Amino acid sequence: MFTRRNVLQLIAVSAVIGGVAGSIEGLAQVRAVAQTSPPTTDRIALKGYDPVAYFTLSTPTPGIAEYDYVHDGVRYFFANAQHRDMFKANPEKYAPQFGGACANNMANGLRRESDPTVWAIMGDKLYVFAGVAGADRFRKEADVAAIKAASNWKTLKDAPTQ
Repeated sequence: MFTRRNVLQLIAVSAVIGGVAGSIEGLAQVRAVAQTSPPTTDRIALKGYDPVAYFTLSTPTPGIAEYDYVHDGVRYFFANAQHRDMFKANPEKYAPQFGGACANNMANGLRRESDPTVWAIMGDKLYVFAGVAGADRFRKEADVAAIKAASNWKTLKDAPTQ
């Protein structure tokens, strides 16, 4: 015989079972989304400067978060949609050498953060530096320094930036 108390208990148990089942289904959906969503990154390239602007405007230009693109696990910002699209079409042309680390320090076997306002385009490649003195030293023997930096980049690519 069903009493009012038994009916209420049955309703409460049904609600709990339904909630658990819904939670399991929701968890499965979250896992499915997490597996198919692209990875996010907190690392911002060039401290938010637009890498394409060095080539098109010949000046360091701050990017806008609205026009972003992730390449090689690093988020780039662009001054406009056209620059973002140019980068997407040919990231190897516009991305800074050595992941945006200081090219002169990389040539000396160190991974050091750069100042994106100290830069040079040499041989159609963008190089950024930690300071003006390092940029000047790099320029004096650019070919040799670039080869040394590229060799060191192979082992320092995943090293923490100093």
